Amino acid sequence: MINFTVPGPPKGKGRPRVTRHGTYTPKATKDYEKLIISCIDAEGTYYEGVPLKATIKCFYPMPKSMPKYKRDMILNGELYPIVKPDLDNVAKAILDALNGILYKDDNQVVELFVTKRYSDNPRVEICIQEV
Repeated sequence: MINFTVPGPPKGKGRPRVTRHGTYTPKATKDYEKLIISCIDAEGTYYEGVPLKATIKCFYPMPKSMPKYKRDMILNGELYPIVKPDLDNVAKAILDALNGILYKDDNQVVELFVTKRYSDNPRVEICIQEV
């Protein structure tokens, strides 16, 4: 099992850009994928040909202008972030970044659990394990 945390607010995978010179991935997406890879502390761990389960917990920053009663609702688990980026885009960025690093291809992921929450400490917590 591999657990690691990516600091900062979650970011989704950007759409590929098509120009007359070809298709490319946006710089912001490449930078976020590099950040994800730099946070892994799993030297020598590589899953090939085995089914995997990925758990991704996204912690979004609380808006600065949020009233106290809403902050209390967050602490009580009554208010969730209904903001961008979408969970599927965040999961895509993370799983694609780990291709060739932790596993051969993200098609090995057969179970995926992704959540969104608010936090004073924005981050993404990731757990990859064999099924």
